[in-house]
Amino acid sequence: MSLDPIQHTIEQFAKLPGIGERTALRLVLHLIAQDKNLIGLLSEALVQLEQKVAECELCHMITADGARCSICRSVSRDSKILCVVARVQDLMALEATSEFRGFYHVLHGVLAPMEGIGPQDLRIASLFERLKQSEISEIILATPSTVEGEATALYLAQELQNHLIKVTRIASGVPVGGDLQFADRLTLSRAMALRRGF
Repeated sequence: MSLDPIQHTIEQFAKLPGIGERTALRLVLHLIAQDKNLIGLLSEALVQLEQKVAECELCHMITADGARCSICRSVSRDSKILCVVARVQDLMALEATSEFRGFYHVLHGVLAPMEGIGPQDLRIASLFERLKQSEISEIILATPSTVEGEATALYLAQELQNHLIKVTRIASGVPVGGDLQFADRLTLSRAMALRRGF
């Protein structure tokens, strides 16, 4: 007995983060109501995503450009500074600022012992392998300001103590345009602790 294609597609969409069954149903009904070419274009794009996108062998960013991503292939970036991020989205957010001109290393997650995620589940071993083969003088830990993100940064800082590398942590605090009355206690305390001269 073959699967109902509508129900099957709804189930597949519902597996995506942030999409529940109702949203999945809306998406499927929208696709059905549109020009049938849209479904073909979407399926073709998904096949291309599966076949051509992979992890960069060096930084673990996603790439469709071959073994190394465009950032790792760049000759204009500062090879002495490495920014460690938890996820690809974090790298993209930092790149959008155009402030950082060094290289990156994507961990693909953070340490979360309660969920069974330890150092062996992240791209930490390849980070230390990378340090052996490069002249990096500073590592910026840009993991999230969550309990797990802080634990990951602390773990990496401790592991890096034996390397002759400067280890820094991105600052965190009140967002630009943010109102102090709406900031949580941790954000405010970090903003005070990490204050700088004006």
